[in-house]
Amino acid sequence: MNKILIREKLKEFLNEDLGYQDITTEGIYRGERAKAIIKAKESGVLSGLPFVEELFHLLGKVEIKTSKKEGESFKAGDTLIELEGDAKSILTGERVALNILQRLSGIATTTRKFVKKLEPKGIKILDTRKTTPGFRFFEKYAVRVGGGTNHRFALYDMVLIKDNHKKVAGSLKEAVKRVRERISPVYKIEVEVENLKELEEALELGVDTVMLDNFLPEEVKEAVKLVNGRCLVEVSGNITLENLEEYAIEGVHFISSGSIIHSSRWIDLSLKIL
Repeated sequence: MNKILIREKLKEFLNEDLGYQDITTEGIYRGERAKAIIKAKESGVLSGLPFVEELFHLLGKVEIKTSKKEGESFKAGDTLIELEGDAKSILTGERVALNILQRLSGIATTTRKFVKKLEPKGIKILDTRKTTPGFRFFEKYAVRVGGGTNHRFALYDMVLIKDNHKKVAGSLKEAVKRVRERISPVYKIEVEVENLKELEEALELGVDTVMLDNFLPEEVKEAVKLVNGRCLVEVSGNITLENLEEYAIEGVHFISSGSIIHSSRWIDLSLKIL
């Protein structure tokens, strides 16, 4: 984890909320100290503690005690964090701290549900790049806290040839050929396939991973037989917690779902001055 980068991001978040100054707190504050708690109003999986700790360190003069560990489950009524120190710092950081904790805990909670369903099959749940602009690192971090696995972080860290790439190149074969001409072989090549005929072509090209895009469960079974261990298999496309087990088919290595990030509900938490 790049602590310098994280610190700069947290400063951005604080500046977005603070602007020129917190006029309400500035009007009220007379040098008081305060104690506060962050409390759960519903159950979930905790994520975001390191960022909240760093946030209050940036604001200064606040001591933090955590009652739960990162990735630990909690229930409604649990106290997650105790804060003590400068009242101005606590009030200034309140909203940003809660936004981070609520969003990341929501993602970790959803991811944990996916992971538990897939564990018996030995299949890993992957996230996608369907993330909030500027907040990707934090959201993908929460996926890991929930027990999930990150797919590529951004466009630079792996090759993934999708439908639009194939159209630009003219064909799947040509797209793979062009990549191999210019991109280092240290990068694995994954290709998205839309039917069994295209899967056969991908296998002949010797790619590292095939993504079965929007296949029905019955089609996934056929595809796995065709692959027969020649490469890794990822299943993707409109997969939710409700239909997840239909796709947990032997021979599938990964299931990717953007919903673990973009459709996760925030966990309800509150910060209260004691």
